[in-house]
Amino acid sequence: MDRVSSLPDDLLCHILSFLTTKEAVLTCLLSKRWRYLIAFVPYLDFDDSVSLHPEEGKQGREGIRQSFMDFVDRLLALQGDSPIRKFSLKCQAGVASSDRVNQWICNVLQRGVLHMDLSIHLGRRCLFIEIFMSGTLVELKLGRGCLINLGHGHISALPMLKNLTLDSVNWSDSGQLERLLSACPALEALDLANVDWPYPNATVSIASLKTLTIKSVSLSGASSVLSFDTPNLVCLNYFAFVENDYPLLNLEYLVEAQINLVTDHQIRLLSFRNKVNVLFLKLGKVVQKLIRGISSVQKLYLSPQTLQVLGLWSPEMPVFNNLTFLVIESSMGIAWQAMPVLLKNCPHLETLVIKGGLLHCVTDDCGDACTCKSREEKGRSLASCPVTRLEIREFQGTMREMDMIKHFLDYFPFLKEMDIYVKDGRTQFLAPIASDSNPFNNLSGRNVKIKVHGSLT
Repeated sequence: MDRVSSLPDDLLCHILSFLTTKEAVLTCLLSKRWRYLIAFVPYLDFDDSVSLHPEEGKQGREGIRQSFMDFVDRLLALQGDSPIRKFSLKCQAGVASSDRVNQWICNVLQRGVLHMDLSIHLGRRCLFIEIFMSGTLVELKLGRGCLINLGHGHISALPMLKNLTLDSVNWSDSGQLERLLSACPALEALDLANVDWPYPNATVSIASLKTLTIKSVSLSGASSVLSFDTPNLVCLNYFAFVENDYPLLNLEYLVEAQINLVTDHQIRLLSFRNKVNVLFLKLGKVVQKLIRGISSVQKLYLSPQTLQVLGLWSPEMPVFNNLTFLVIESSMGIAWQAMPVLLKNCPHLETLVIKGGLLHCVTDDCGDACTCKSREEKGRSLASCPVTRLEIREFQGTMREMDMIKHFLDYFPFLKEMDIYVKDGRTQFLAPIASDSNPFNNLSGRNVKIKVHGSLT
């Protein structure tokens, strides 16, 4: 007997759980010792896309469709009532009847499943209410094709649910999100992606929530508003349109935020700098309101578009009194207009990370944070910034970027470390600035520890 087969059944089942269910079944056929282990594997992953591509000479799609359903039926029957930890089902439209899918879901719910991941197309049929009445689910992921309808008469309760992901789901009517969240009193992480709400108002209201991710979420109507009633939220990742208003921003204990505001269309609209433009002024106030709502963070990431939008109202930028770690992403199409005020308004900043290299759009409003324009009060915003560590990613080594390196060394008074990650890993071209006889340190009269690295992967 080989060494692997001599391992305990529990450990062998754990090993099999890292494979897809189809691979695990095939593996169990290799040895008599393994033959019945599939009955006790607590992780099941069914994906019809693996089965619905018949090879040449094999049976047609209809036969494979029936084969897929029979495969799921037989495996669930073989496992009986053994405990199950995770159940994943990806099922295209027309592959399995809604009744069959409901039987599979009820089977694993009755066996106390902890993690469920569903992407199932049932046409106009809504997800089965049993999913939202589980007393054991800890994690629930609902993907493309899932239609949610929690009627007023239905009792929904997910008392153990900690993590909820809704990606490209559909809603039967307004109020569904609030109804679902109200059934999750212990929820700690919520991920909303590619969600179109059929109504203009939405409120994320969960006292227990710690992490919230919103990506490509849009509300219908010209007066869409989004509220955050999340008093214990620690981490916010927001990648979406600027809504018309954020009436409630209860983010008192927020520690970390990633903000990627607006689309290119909104950028072009906001860049039309007519101060009489009512829409321009309104959106400006909304952006200011959102940024003030997250100003208590300790760690902040700003996308190029967000940086540009902030530059349009930089005088109204709030002070980030708790911020110690700031990441900004630079881009050739985006100006650094916001940088001077942003650095001045971070009185306790320790680490500054600049992604995308140092090249950016040169304008008259760039300010003194860069060397794009010759100015009498050069580097004033840097001189008031307490940053001790600077990290530059995707550095290209152009003369303009080299000038920026010297500028930072000259005017960041407390800078001690500089890490440069070179685009495409061409560190040999920057060897001199990382040497003991670094010419930049000699020119600036500073002694900053500089390290040059290959590109980050």
